[in-house]
Amino acid sequence: MGDKKRTVDTIEHIKSDLESYKELVELDDSYSEDVLNVLLRLEENITKLELETKLSGKYDKNNAILELHSGAGGTESCDWVSMLLRMYERWCERNNYKYEIIDQLDGEEAGIKRVTVLVKGLNAYGYLKCERGVHRLVRISPFDSNKRRHTSFASVEVTPEIDDTISIDIKEQDLRIDVYRSTGAGGQGVNTTDSAVRITHIPTGIVVTCQNERSQLKNKELAMKVLKAKLFALEEENKRKEKENQISNQSDINFGSQIRSYVMHPYSLVKDHRTGYETSNVNKVLDGDIDEFIEEYLNWR
Repeated sequence: MGDKKRTVDTIEHIKSDLESYKELVELDDSYSEDVLNVLLRLEENITKLELETKLSGKYDKNNAILELHSGAGGTESCDWVSMLLRMYERWCERNNYKYEIIDQLDGEEAGIKRVTVLVKGLNAYGYLKCERGVHRLVRISPFDSNKRRHTSFASVEVTPEIDDTISIDIKEQDLRIDVYRSTGAGGQGVNTTDSAVRITHIPTGIVVTCQNERSQLKNKELAMKVLKAKLFALEEENKRKEKENQISNQSDINFGSQIRSYVMHPYSLVKDHRTGYETSNVNKVLDGDIDEFIEEYLNWR
């Protein structure tokens, strides 16, 4: 009911603003330029409102668990993951989403091998699910002394954070819990005690790690929350596969079946291979401006 009220309130505010500025222009057309700027802002709000109506999935309104994994390519691929992480962080900041890195494994020389981020805010999962799949980068590698062109891959996985009211049966005997010393940032307390937690769900082979908290107990609680979300997503996927009797969409994240390419050399282009939407402004996209890609995907679906 709270979400519906928020939507109704937004519509009422837009309607009220439109009526007010209409009256202002009718009284004095010297304000027409100012009103035009206001109308452009209102148009953006209406577009965003229309986009939200396309978020009809059961868990679209939930927080999102975003995971980035480097593909083949060593340091180059790890650097690509760090670039994608920055892109999503900037996107969160643009859209007033809070984000928290709950696990990170750095590359041996540079970049990041894998990272898990909890994105908090209304419709976080609904929007970020559009990013799920393989992302391909083509550029002149800064790590290649011969300045050759390299192609790198990274996979993006997105699952909704599951509400505590949803029951997921996790048996204690199905878990292997390891604790170890954190290798990431976080201060002295994190790096000098065995606070990091790795949980392996033996029947499925799912592994979840968390090391951002000082407390081992808090890391375990957060890791269990991520594991619960992954098991729930797996259960939902299995139900869908059984019902539809077709190959799961999980295959979309296999390397070589990229959903989007980011080309920085020999030309500038970002293209989504699902929708055909593209832009030549690669830097703008890597700075977090991915809303149009998300909008195009939601319309395409």
